[in-house]
Amino acid sequence: MKKDTLQISYLQPYNGTKKSKLFFYDGSPDLISVFKPGKNSSKKRLFITDGTTASLKEMQDFSNCFDDGCCGSDYLLVLGSGEAYKNIESVLTIAKYALENNLSRNDLFIAIGGGVICDITAFAASIYKRGIEVHLVPTTLLAMTDAAIGGKTGCDLNNTKNPIGTFYPATEIYYWPSFVQSLNDNQYTSGLAAAFRLSLIANKELYEIFKNQSEQIKNRDQNVINQIINACITTKAEIIKKDLTEKNERVLLNYANTFAYAFESIAGTGVVAHGQAIAWGIARQVELSFKKEYCKEAFKSEIFSILEDYGWETSPIPSEVSGGGITERFIKTIMNKKSDTIKLLMLKDIQNASMEDISVSDLESVLK
Repeated sequence: MKKDTLQISYLQPYNGTKKSKLFFYDGSPDLISVFKPGKNSSKKRLFITDGTTASLKEMQDFSNCFDDGCCGSDYLLVLGSGEAYKNIESVLTIAKYALENNLSRNDLFIAIGGGVICDITAFAASIYKRGIEVHLVPTTLLAMTDAAIGGKTGCDLNNTKNPIGTFYPATEIYYWPSFVQSLNDNQYTSGLAAAFRLSLIANKELYEIFKNQSEQIKNRDQNVINQIINACITTKAEIIKKDLTEKNERVLLNYANTFAYAFESIAGTGVVAHGQAIAWGIARQVELSFKKEYCKEAFKSEIFSILEDYGWETSPIPSEVSGGGITERFIKTIMNKKSDTIKLLMLKDIQNASMEDISVSDLESVLK
């Protein structure tokens, strides 16, 4: 049963205003009732998912509607699962499949899955026939709280996170928060980390939920999960609707990504979950804020205590990375042939950060 709807308007300087309509549903996911595969429609619809999502019991009835991937004028494409498939080959697979089935610019792509599927499907939509409409059905907590909101699309290239992509918001996003109950622990805590990151930079009330309701969160209390999802959506939407293409305010949402992307790159594609890398990045960036005297020790200690309570790593070098010269490898990846300094957000307190110049020696101080 549909519970609520929300509309987000994005200011696009190159293409006017674009709107995303969000639909929220109670209870177990019922994709057949919402999407009615095989219905007579003027649009062809290409549903894209991955093997992990397709195997969920919540997806079985829907998947069974498609005989050899086809149901009337609807099509279902199942891709490989995980970060290893977030590449240009997967994007091209979507485009080729659409072309082979004669989808036009007036037809529709619908992604059903986590952040990887949402990102690559929206990227394929943004370049297929110079732009086809895309809808998203996020099935992981990370996708619900982060990837599906805001129109960032893209894929990995040469073991680098998201160097190619576009800004292309979905016109409709469908939420079944109960999908979260089907996630494994790694997927669940990955999504929590992204939500916690948003609480630090933009939502004190959400931070208090993480701080004071950890047992309910770790036990996957659905009411608390719903609160987290709703808080992330509204908070991120307020930022992005002012700055879709990341010229000003949206930079806040990249907090901890510099360290996180380096972690993922050095560990190897798919070795660590994105949220796990974000959590470690938060620890490094808070440690840096303390060492640079932007925040007090009590603040740093509280953040570290929360990170450790949820099982996230806070050590200077994550256990998933091995080999010699680890500190140097991290610094080389982070600096990426830039100048001797980079700009990073330094937290002074919850919802209080400033962009500061950080040197190589500063980075060394938190990576040993």
